[in-house]
Amino acid sequence: MTLNLPFFRQLAKALAKQFGNNCEIVLHDLTSPDIEHSVVLVENGHVTHRAVGDGPSHVVLEALKYDSNIPDDHLAYLTKTSDGRILKSSTIFIHDDNNEKVIGILSINYDITRMLMVEEAIKSLIANEDDKQEPERIPQNVNDLLEDLIRQSVTLVGKPVAMMTKDDKVRAIQFLNDAGAFLITKSGDKISSFFGISKYTLYSYIDVNK
Repeated sequence: MTLNLPFFRQLAKALAKQFGNNCEIVLHDLTSPDIEHSVVLVENGHVTHRAVGDGPSHVVLEALKYDSNIPDDHLAYLTKTSDGRILKSSTIFIHDDNNEKVIGILSINYDITRMLMVEEAIKSLIANEDDKQEPERIPQNVNDLLEDLIRQSVTLVGKPVAMMTKDDKVRAIQFLNDAGAFLITKSGDKISSFFGISKYTLYSYIDVNK
């Protein structure tokens, strides 16, 4: 089954026109075997500097890894661009006709940086509980994505690689596996090098609890 690109082009143009230049619409095609170039449609790509032919985001990898389950749409969460701007994002999963598999992802990213600056200027006048959750950075290519995932694995363990025990490294690598990092071409080489282990050891850590 393929995505109905004419329909999504029409929808993307309408959404971008409705909400203006700060609203980016991105469509990922998960029916293609080339997941490293999953972006097939972009409106207002200047928001995250993405273009047709660019690679997947974290949610794309998760959808591919767990394609036997239909995930819930992820709506109105915060993301961050590589240059530090904050976006309010929504991820909508497109299902096949049998509602059994995700075949595409429609992402909506609205740049709220200026709005947050206004909020910061007047927050002394309003009662507002600060949200401490760090926004997720939107990668521009698969290398950025893999580096983000590796950083997240180190943060999860809570210590630098030089101080990690075997159990720490197992935990970090299993996080990367669950996040779909090994779907990226040659990711095993980079991850094994980063953690200072052989590829044989790397894959033994993935299988340790199986």
